[in-house]
Amino acid sequence: MHYATGGDLLVAVLRELGIDTVFGIVSVHNLPLVEAVDRELRFVPVRHEATAVNAADAYGRARGSLGCALTSTGTGAGNAAGSLVEALSAGTSVLHVTGQVESEFLGSGRGFIHETKDQLGMLRAVSTYAATIPSAADAGRLLRDAARAALASPGGPASVEWPVDLQYAAQTDAAEPVSAQVLPHPAASELDSARALLASAERPLVWAGGGATRARAELAELLHATGAGLLTSNSGRGAVPEDHPQVIGNFATTPAARALLADADLLLTVGTHFRSNETADYGLALPEAHIQIDIDAAALGRVYPARHALRGHAPDVLTALLPHARRADESWTRRVAAVRADVRATLHDNIGPQAAICDAIRAALPREAVVARDVTIPSSSWGNRLLEMYDPRDNVFPRGGGIGQGLGMGIGAALARPDAPTVVLAGDGGLAVHLGELLTLAQERPRLTLIVFNDGGYGVLRNMQDRYSERRSGVDLATPDFELLARACGLPYARIAAEEHAQPVIGHAVASDGPTLVEVDLARLGPMKNPFTPPVKIPGQ
Repeated sequence: MHYATGGDLLVAVLRELGIDTVFGIVSVHNLPLVEAVDRELRFVPVRHEATAVNAADAYGRARGSLGCALTSTGTGAGNAAGSLVEALSAGTSVLHVTGQVESEFLGSGRGFIHETKDQLGMLRAVSTYAATIPSAADAGRLLRDAARAALASPGGPASVEWPVDLQYAAQTDAAEPVSAQVLPHPAASELDSARALLASAERPLVWAGGGATRARAELAELLHATGAGLLTSNSGRGAVPEDHPQVIGNFATTPAARALLADADLLLTVGTHFRSNETADYGLALPEAHIQIDIDAAALGRVYPARHALRGHAPDVLTALLPHARRADESWTRRVAAVRADVRATLHDNIGPQAAICDAIRAALPREAVVARDVTIPSSSWGNRLLEMYDPRDNVFPRGGGIGQGLGMGIGAALARPDAPTVVLAGDGGLAVHLGELLTLAQERPRLTLIVFNDGGYGVLRNMQDRYSERRSGVDLATPDFELLARACGLPYARIAAEEHAQPVIGHAVASDGPTLVEVDLARLGPMKNPFTPPVKIPGQ
């Protein structure tokens, strides 16, 4: 196939990949790409390159596919690096296409406009794949190679830098389809031993991570066959709908769940990397009888020992194990249900007046709708646990823990699924990191309700300092008048200052056809029963 420019080729490849929306910032070093995408698909002009990647990331998560971001070279690509770190940490599929200076000057160090030293090296450090397009004949192949790498398990972002002269050039493309990944299979002896252990279990538990979201049917069948309880990481939420009576959820470090783990005679983990914040900094005790399934060989036994380490694609490995599953003792399944109810009731009580907001969100949303959460106290305390998820594609959050990414992710998810409402939970401190994206929200007008929890700064760190230090440092921030800010951006505004406001305000906002900024005045709403502090260790405390 022949294309007049690189932009036309990019559009063709994106169509092959099922991508209809691209996020980015236009520049002299990506103009042919942006013009073609804007003409043939949908180009969303975000206000910062980091948001372009966050939005593309969430677009892919919400659709269960691939997202695409376009950035400029040099500073533009550098601005995207933090969000590429998030996608790398999460193993999510992002195709990042960035510009580059003209081929003639590439690597010359002359100080060409937007040039940076070893941009490819920077991209390699924050991507699972990175390449430079060397000629117009190679562009299509490298774009598809990048897409293949991003879509492969365990995934991650793939970056392609494209010299601007080659973007303008006529392209020749072989149009080879993106091939499927060759998946590993566990050793037969390990699989047989794991089958025997599963068949002997009377008090089994399962722990689902992000890798389990690709094995939803098999995981549900395993719970049905065994009566096991299901713990999840934050990334594994929704792999089995969280209203299932055997789903305990993201509560592994609670006292009731710890006691259950202590009494279990088998733990089967699927696609989880046991992150520090989900294992009490690796202090959580797990059963010695541990079957670990992961497609990433490096993950097997890395954090916790595995008696049987099964490397493979989760649906295939679970299918091989299922015929050997046996039903747990009924008293164990009843105990699982009791723990499920206990941890939820305890958290619901502990968050005080914020429980009304959690309940109102769930009541207002349809069963399948994205809830994107920035890193903020409401997200970390109850949004990542108590607010039920029924589909992993609805569960969008920064897995690497970086603040300020929630609104960009919410915009990407909302545009990926325009027929359903999206809710974003953000703090005033996190929102300020990319405040300019309120203008993207106003311009694109997705069905997005932005709920801003305003406590005048960085509440999580403030609580840590109040608990462990004698003074506060860097946590009390100037906060805008959000009503005036919303008006200036042309956004509808509403405010929650009491529990009884939550249901009507959130219900009205979610039911609208466009964006709404909802401010939660935490000073007026009132505190949680216990101030939330993150699950990190302070030396000497």
